[in-house]
Amino acid sequence: MTGARPDRRRPLDADPDAVGRRIRVLREKRGVSLSTLARTAGVGKATLSALENGLRNPTLETLYAITAQLGVPLAAVLSGPATTPTVQGATVTATLLESFTDTDASYELYRLRVRPGAEQLSPAHQAGVTEHVTVFSGMLRAGPADAPATATAGGHLRWTSDVPHVYAALGDEEVAASLLLRYPRR
Repeated sequence: MTGARPDRRRPLDADPDAVGRRIRVLREKRGVSLSTLARTAGVGKATLSALENGLRNPTLETLYAITAQLGVPLAAVLSGPATTPTVQGATVTATLLESFTDTDASYELYRLRVRPGAEQLSPAHQAGVTEHVTVFSGMLRAGPADAPATATAGGHLRWTSDVPHVYAALGDEEVAASLLLRYPRR
């Protein structure tokens, strides 16, 4: 494990036009200006404008920052009818399997792959979001950046992800896991 920082410029495997349209619709539905969303999400106004216009392919970290400020799950900007979006960071690849809601929360279920050799730092989600990871193969270190835990095949990790958090495959084997994100209703 090198502890290397992720390449935050790595784009997602997602349709930039569709993602941009969804961001704009969500922003306008909430009555938030482009400038305000850019400022609160910590992204440049020109970057957000380019994303909304489909001129730029977003990174995982940028989308997490934007969706956190909009108060929506990541899937809200990634998925459309008949899509199976895959998001990829420097170390983590996540394929959305299911998105569903109940009376008190929304959920996203992902197939997760974590490549060995680096640690991926993910930004904080909105308040109260929890992550549940079940490891199928490999050894995973994940959780809050200041207190990650380790799990091997058959193990489970859970943490509140409204703080920066990390993912890393320990050893030489890629980690295969499921990731369930729970977003409480606001």
